[in-house]
Amino acid sequence: MPFSLDCCGGLNNVDYSKVDLLAMSLLSDYMDVTDPNFIMAVLCIAFNPLFWNLVARWEHTTRSLTRIFRSPYTACYFLGVVIILLNFLRSHCFGEAMKSQPKLPQLDCLLVYYASVTLMAVGVLLVTSSFLALGFIGTFLGDYFGILMEAKVTSFPFNVIDNPMYWGSTFIYFGWSLMNASPVGLVLTVVVALCYTTALLYEGPFTEEIYRNKALKCK
Repeated sequence: MPFSLDCCGGLNNVDYSKVDLLAMSLLSDYMDVTDPNFIMAVLCIAFNPLFWNLVARWEHTTRSLTRIFRSPYTACYFLGVVIILLNFLRSHCFGEAMKSQPKLPQLDCLLVYYASVTLMAVGVLLVTSSFLALGFIGTFLGDYFGILMEAKVTSFPFNVIDNPMYWGSTFIYFGWSLMNASPVGLVLTVVVALCYTTALLYEGPFTEEIYRNKALKCK
């Protein structure tokens, strides 16, 4: 039987003045989205994956960096260093945003601290092991420079989680935010996860297409 609101007079009888605005109040008390530090952190978080995807695709299409540096390896190392510096800038802006806004007292406890340390340790493990499995060239988009791997890496951590570099980084930011009892840090961590998810929608299929073309040429 279809549900009906007629017995209650429909939604017209709902007193919207009684709606609990506690969540909104907490958000406004502990986070200021107009804070320049917060805005800068969001811009850095969004810019980084956009930058390396655009530059890598530009290189794949034009080989411009390879011509400038006269070697795809040197060009890839150059882009990798730029990405690392941008990630340092992102982390700096992330930290400044947390410093400039209030802490949430409920998160400032020993249990949350242990959880934050665990998350950061898992994140560092995923990032480090991913880097060791792929190497510098593999980590920093070497396939866009025409430097292709012989086979897909399936060893740890890729046999545990897809895209461990991205999610390991997200875990680190999550743990760092909890360690600082920072609501704004948690919000920025969500922004990091959303930006990585969006980047993967473009990176994954494009990278697969590169290796698909390689396989066709080898036949």
